[in-house]
Amino acid sequence: MEILISLSFSLVGGLLLSRLAKKLNLPAVTAYLVAGLLLGPYCIGHLNLPGVGFATPEAVAALDVISQVALGFIAFTIGNEFRLEQLRHMGKQAITVGIAQAVFTTVVVDLALVGLHFINPSLISVSSAITLGAIAAATAPAATLMVVRQYKADGPLTRLLLLVVAIDDAVGLVLFSASFGVASALESGSISAVTVLVEPVIEILLSLLLGGAAGWVLYRVERFFHSRSKRLSISIGFVLLTVGLSMAEFEVGGIRCGFSLLLVCMMTGTIFCNICDFSEELMGRVDSWTAPLFVLFFVLSGAELNLKVLSNPLVLLIGLVYIAARSLGKYLGAYSSCSATGCSENITKHLGITLLPQAGVALGMALTAQQLSDGAVVRSVVLFSVLVYELVGPTLTKRSLIAAGEIQTEGRTSARRKNAPQKPVHLGK
Repeated sequence: MEILISLSFSLVGGLLLSRLAKKLNLPAVTAYLVAGLLLGPYCIGHLNLPGVGFATPEAVAALDVISQVALGFIAFTIGNEFRLEQLRHMGKQAITVGIAQAVFTTVVVDLALVGLHFINPSLISVSSAITLGAIAAATAPAATLMVVRQYKADGPLTRLLLLVVAIDDAVGLVLFSASFGVASALESGSISAVTVLVEPVIEILLSLLLGGAAGWVLYRVERFFHSRSKRLSISIGFVLLTVGLSMAEFEVGGIRCGFSLLLVCMMTGTIFCNICDFSEELMGRVDSWTAPLFVLFFVLSGAELNLKVLSNPLVLLIGLVYIAARSLGKYLGAYSSCSATGCSENITKHLGITLLPQAGVALGMALTAQQLSDGAVVRSVVLFSVLVYELVGPTLTKRSLIAAGEIQTEGRTSARRKNAPQKPVHLGK
């Protein structure tokens, strides 16, 4: 009973706070995160009122399945942006920019944090520094997608952004696996090529194969039905299935094998949208169904943010260096790679800012990094950076898209709606 009451408070509280956010000209996703902070164990939840908020971090963690499912739908939606027609126009640019900006960011953060180690070795170890550098490459697709949806952003920058954010997950996975393998080797004194190179490549390949198979089977099953509601139900069922399968882990010949939830669901959406002639209409219906799920996802994400890290001067110092270096790396990496690939001035100038949000993927990596000797520092720094990026990132993304002319102001949007014939708007257009 208390769980249901807490979820209702989360959903209604997040939506009510979004009305205030609108008056302050802030994205709704920021309101949902703040609502989570208020209902979390460090604010209202601390009062331990039955059903009101979340009294402990464990209470939030118990609802992790909601976050996993929401991430699955977010990845599935972004996968639908990988349509062949779109890839022909900007596929090469997206791949180049996606890889270049992630690698550049990792290098910049590595240099900054390793430099901090040499200035004062007691602050952070080299192994933790290079691990944080790899974690810095990850970008949160959820906050970006929510801003695009809320303001119906559309244009070259928006389309490239969604492609780059999707590619970012695969690149970040490889960079983290390699960096964490090297970091572990530095502490143990022995390096393993299997851990550094083989396992991440296998994880990516298995994820793409599973996602591709799921996308093809989804299309074949959808052909059996003609009712819109039944097709919607099948789509939801398959996303739940791919989320569940992606959590599986096994070992073959001493090599750990697993899947990336985001990559599996993205590939499912990509294959489905390219072979299904009614995918765009169906995605519009899926988007409507997932709206409350995404609100809960961000409220729970806000409740997970640990405010205790703000009381640790060491974490604040390393965190500020990390945030400054990562922000610089994302911006300069995107700027230089966009210039090199011939992107327009609008894209070159604004893409880097839209890549700043960071959340679930980075937290998952930080959880693995806790195995290092000072892994608790890595975890705390990532928690601090996520707190900053999730609260500030969506607003910066919105401002960049407005500056690029891909979000209409409220007045212009209203005028356009009055003068234009009414028709459904889909993210994939």
